[in-house]
Amino acid sequence: MPGKSPGRSRSPRSQNARVRGDNDRRVRRSGRGDDGGADGDGPGDAAEQQSDPESVARLICLRQLTAAPRTRAQLAATLRRRGVPEDAADAVLGRFAEVGLIDDAMFADAWVESRHHGRGLGRRALAAELNQRGVERGDIQAAVAKLTPETELATARALVERRLDRTAGQPVQVRVRRLAGMLARKGYPAGLAYRVVREALEQAGQDHAGEGLDEDELIDAELAVSEPD
Repeated sequence: MPGKSPGRSRSPRSQNARVRGDNDRRVRRSGRGDDGGADGDGPGDAAEQQSDPESVARLICLRQLTAAPRTRAQLAATLRRRGVPEDAADAVLGRFAEVGLIDDAMFADAWVESRHHGRGLGRRALAAELNQRGVERGDIQAAVAKLTPETELATARALVERRLDRTAGQPVQVRVRRLAGMLARKGYPAGLAYRVVREALEQAGQDHAGEGLDEDELIDAELAVSEPD
């Protein structure tokens, strides 16, 4: 027909299929599948790493930080797994720290705030988690110190109050063991756990609440701080 361009036009379905195929090929070339690659950071191919390892390191770090806050140690571990040379990794991590993209002290403060109010964790458990993430001792101590004893005590009481009904009808020894063990696993010291549980049971009308757990059992409960609830 007059005015019609030569050749056969593609249907919308075939055009969409072609676009999806092009996108899939680009994703494969970037080193990222649907799961984001082995570490979710898509470092590119080996030739790129050899020619410009710092650019690769920057890309990996930015992707990691976009997904969630990270400590310097966590980013360094990811760069090692991705085969980034140590000197390139140190250079990039140093620049990120200079401009504030990496700030372990700020990370520690935010972690304590979030995990205490979100999970009810005590100072001991919070310090252990930050240590596992490579935060330096000074930053850990400063962050944990911001959680006052009064706040920690109030949170421990709230945790026991929420769990108290679940132990109703059980022998006093069982109730104390379970409630104090729960607090110990969340990082509360034995003395505080025992005090809070005893007070809660006495207020609930439980006689002989102080006979429920001896000192050795409290120590065992403290050692179970890393166990799941």
